[in-house]
Amino acid sequence: MSFKKETLITGFAIFSLFFGAGNLILPPLLGYNSGNQWSLVALGFIISAVIIPILGIFAHARLQGTMLDFASKVHPKFSLIFCILVYLVTITLPGPRTASVTYEMALQPYFTLSSLTLSSIYFGLVLLFALNRSKILDLLGKYLTPLLLITLTTIISIAFFAELPQATNSSITNPVRSGILEGYQTFDAIGAIVIGAVIVISLNLRNHEDTQIKKGILRRAAILAGVGLFSIYAGLIYIGSLYRNSIENPSRTDILSFLSYETLGSGGRIILAFLVSLACFTTAVGIVTGTADFVKGLFKNSQNAYVITVILGCLIGVIIGQTGVAYIIEIAVPALHFIYPLVIVLILLNALPEHYTSRKIFRIVVITTMIFSIPDFLKSLNILNLENAKQLIPLAEYGIAWFVPALLSYGIALSIEHFTSKPEPLNPEE
Repeated sequence: MSFKKETLITGFAIFSLFFGAGNLILPPLLGYNSGNQWSLVALGFIISAVIIPILGIFAHARLQGTMLDFASKVHPKFSLIFCILVYLVTITLPGPRTASVTYEMALQPYFTLSSLTLSSIYFGLVLLFALNRSKILDLLGKYLTPLLLITLTTIISIAFFAELPQATNSSITNPVRSGILEGYQTFDAIGAIVIGAVIVISLNLRNHEDTQIKKGILRRAAILAGVGLFSIYAGLIYIGSLYRNSIENPSRTDILSFLSYETLGSGGRIILAFLVSLACFTTAVGIVTGTADFVKGLFKNSQNAYVITVILGCLIGVIIGQTGVAYIIEIAVPALHFIYPLVIVLILLNALPEHYTSRKIFRIVVITTMIFSIPDFLKSLNILNLENAKQLIPLAEYGIAWFVPALLSYGIALSIEHFTSKPEPLNPEE
């Protein structure tokens, strides 16, 4: 297979692995609420749901290892605990959410099928895909993603060229902040470190021995996926803002159903059902496969460990998926506030060149981030003990109290590293 063709297939696969339930249902309502400030909201959303996740894929391209390498510079035991937490979050929250969204939006309005039956069939198919590990890139990149992109592009294009009034005033007071925080709900920063590991292993299964070739494929594919995500998100947010005067107080699923009906007519909701199912399914495959890859690595590449993890991951999806979309999103908030800042910092540190990120720098920045993310985490649990202290931290009102301290700690750690490092020995031949 040629370099360009493989890059295209890999880019499409990355896009489909990222583009799941949250990526589809969050942007339209965000656009609806943002009104004429849709572009600022889109900027915030793209920062947390495109730029940071794609940097995560770039970090994987540089590391060319597993997710354990992301935090190994802090400490091997810390890295193991971090990875276990990430995979527990993904397998118990965004994974089951894909089945819940599929049921509530794609099947419940049209069929009498129960949620349990749908989840069982859904994760049965996920099981089949995950067990065919070597074919995942081709199945996602060649077949599922093009269908997904064609449907999304059609909806956005029809709405874009329709004669609709421009968006009215926004109901959002801090558009960039709202976009960033809503982008958190896509789980895409966490998804990046899980998906990146899946893609690295998939490329290895294609017998690519040249590390530079694999890095090149992954970096170009990440850019391709990023352009696709940027275009789709901006489009969904924009057309959501155009329908602000056409529907009153919609839910996330209501606005998406309304958009599909308005753009594609009576068959729009059926096409939407297909679109939702496809978007959710590809993400579920990535989550289950990534978790199974990780466990397999822990057990010395045991295929039995892989198969058992795939089966358990699918069973967890069926069970938790019965709780519904709203409940899963609600319980996801504390989990995100706890682990998301750490994930973002590790992505950014790993995306930097090696000589700017020593072990000392990793440890200082990660510890600082963990300390200053505690107030937001406690607030998400309705524990307000640190609210007064939180007001003293820059950007705390935007829900990112950890950001400035993490940035300052990086600058201080880099300076300490520069002034305390031993000079290189002179070459005796010079």
